[in-house]
Amino acid sequence: MKLVINIPCLNEEETLPLVLDALPKEVKGITSIEVQIVDDGSTDNTCQVAESYGCRIISHRRNRGLGFAFKSGMYAALESGADIMVNIDADNQYPPQDIPRLIEPILESKADIVVGDRCPWKIKHFSPAKRCLQYFGNYLTRRIADSPVRDMVSGFRAYSRESLYLLNVTTKFSYVLDTIVQASKKGLNVMSVPIDVNPPTRQSRLFRNSFEHVRKSALSILRLYLIYEPYKTFSLLAFLLATPSVALVARFLFFYFSGGGAGHIQSLIISAIFMMLSGSAFVIGVVAGLIGINRVLTEEQLYWIKRQAGRAE
Repeated sequence: MKLVINIPCLNEEETLPLVLDALPKEVKGITSIEVQIVDDGSTDNTCQVAESYGCRIISHRRNRGLGFAFKSGMYAALESGADIMVNIDADNQYPPQDIPRLIEPILESKADIVVGDRCPWKIKHFSPAKRCLQYFGNYLTRRIADSPVRDMVSGFRAYSRESLYLLNVTTKFSYVLDTIVQASKKGLNVMSVPIDVNPPTRQSRLFRNSFEHVRKSALSILRLYLIYEPYKTFSLLAFLLATPSVALVARFLFFYFSGGGAGHIQSLIISAIFMMLSGSAFVIGVVAGLIGINRVLTEEQLYWIKRQAGRAE
C-alpha cells in the first residue's frame, strides 16, 4: 500500500521545512511513503529545499494556480502507483501528524475521500466576522453541494486511488469545492476527521480577505452547479422568467374585462418578452442537459486513461 503526500508550493522556502520535518516516516497499513512537491512557478529556493529532503518535484515554469497544481499532483501520484494521496498545504496550517488519522477510513474501506475538519468557526486566530462567514458559507455550500462535509474549503484531504480516477479538476482557482461537488455527484463516500490547526505563518495567497473568498467560492459553486445540474438550473430560470409573464397577462385580462384594457397593451408586450426569455432558458437547459451526456462519456474515457496511467491491475 503506497501513500503519496502531495504538497503544492509557491515560494514556500521558509515554511516548507516545518511541514517536511513533521511528516510521519511510518504509517500503520502503509508500506511505502513518497513525498512530492508541486512547484507552481516559485521564484525562491523552494525547489532546493525540497531536493535537500529528497522529495519528488513536479515543476511549472510559471504560476498556474492552485487548482492546476493539484491536478498535476493527482496525475503524478497516479503515475507513481499511489494507493492513497494526501494533499497538505506548504504553509504549515495543517498538522502533518494527523495524516495517519486522515487516511484511516480509506485503509478500512469506509471512505473514498477524507477531509480534515478544522471547525473554522471555532478557530481562535480567526476574527469574529471571518468565523461567522465560515459558518454560514460552509452551511450554504453543504446544502448546494449535497455533501456531509462540514469544512468545505479545507485543503487537508486524503484520496483513494479510485477517487483520483473519477475526479477531474475543472478550475484553476481552487480544487476544494470542485472535487467535493464532483464526489457528491459521482456517489463517492466522503467523510470528515476533526483536526487541529497550527498558528498562521503568513497571509493567504488565494484571496485578500474573507469577502473575496466568499465571492470566489460562490461563483465556483454556481459554475459547478451549471456544469452538473444544467437542466435544473435553466428550468428554474425559465420558471422565474415565466412568473412575471403570467402575472402581466393576468393584469391585462383583469383590466380588459373591467372595461379598461385598451390602455394596458404594454402588459402584453412585456409579458411576451418575458415568455420568450423563459422559453429560451428552457431550450438552453435541454441542450445543456444533452451536452452533459457527452461530458459523462468523456469522463468515462478519462477514467480508463487514468487507470492505465496508474498501472491499475
